[in-house]
Amino acid sequence: MMMKLKQNLLVACLVISSVTVFYLGRHAMECHHRIEERSRGHNLSVPFVYNKDMPLVFIGGVPRSGTTLMRAMLDAHPEVRCGEETRVIPRILAMKQMWSRSGREKMRLDEAGVTDEVLDAAMQAFLLEIIVKHGEPANFLCNKDPFALKSLSYLAKIFPHAKFVLMIRDGRASVHSMISRKVTIAGFDLGSYRDCLTKWNRAIETMYTQCLDASDKCLPVHYEQLVLHPEKWMRTLLKFLDIPWNEAVLHHEELIGKAGGVSLSKVERSTDQVIKPVNVEALSKWVGKIPVDVLRDMQVIAPMLSRLGYDPHANPPNYGRPDPKVLDNTRRVSRERNDSDTCSPHNT
Repeated sequence: MMMKLKQNLLVACLVISSVTVFYLGRHAMECHHRIEERSRGHNLSVPFVYNKDMPLVFIGGVPRSGTTLMRAMLDAHPEVRCGEETRVIPRILAMKQMWSRSGREKMRLDEAGVTDEVLDAAMQAFLLEIIVKHGEPANFLCNKDPFALKSLSYLAKIFPHAKFVLMIRDGRASVHSMISRKVTIAGFDLGSYRDCLTKWNRAIETMYTQCLDASDKCLPVHYEQLVLHPEKWMRTLLKFLDIPWNEAVLHHEELIGKAGGVSLSKVERSTDQVIKPVNVEALSKWVGKIPVDVLRDMQVIAPMLSRLGYDPHANPPNYGRPDPKVLDNTRRVSRERNDSDTCSPHNT
């Protein structure tokens, strides 16, 4: 009886193992074909070589500042791959910052032989693996994790040939977007415009100061100017990044979900916006939504507004006139939204 039971168990294990190997093998083949289909001209028979001296691109800024739009436009370029937010990169960078700021912790690490050199080498390897392997190979790789640029100076140190794109947006618009869309951000009280604007000011000051200190490696891009004049700013950006010009960056919405195109995450809150062509609908949605007492104290709460070129007392502000193509896009987006509202079951 016991012998028969053992034989049955052995047969069951063999069956399970066979099925597992079969499905893993099929999954591996599917992944292989998917990578082949999405590869941007890279010869997959040749190993993809990468190292810390690669010309990586980091996109960052305070959340709700156009970082997703920027990475989608770059992702539309046939030689560039950014991909979705990794989420782990800003967290590991914040942990490294915490270790460095604590004198006691640094002393303990040094005593253990975990010196700055050891940590830097480990950080290089970890971040590079995440950036390279969470998407398909490309000639130019970029990472978009908004708060990663709070560690811009450190990233510039461990990746000497990297360049940085700092997305800047009117803090009132960023904060209204995160509050109205309920975008949870650690440390931000979504029930208070005053608190969120204070935190916005602190975060953008940290990133902007580091961007200026590394001005040869960091390009600040104002969200408002990007959507008003996309061709001008994308040409400026690609020249700064030493990436050849390609018209596809002006039509990112046409490449969403396509092989070698723009891959979007279902859980990122900006996804439903970047599926549309570049338009100006989001520029002044915050006007009339911020409490009067906060508007009155705006210069004190968010002094970075003035430093970044925004009038803290203008409601609404004058960001400029859009290009004709952007106007056409905006009319089309508005018309499609109205048609959708008309056809909604709630309106029948």
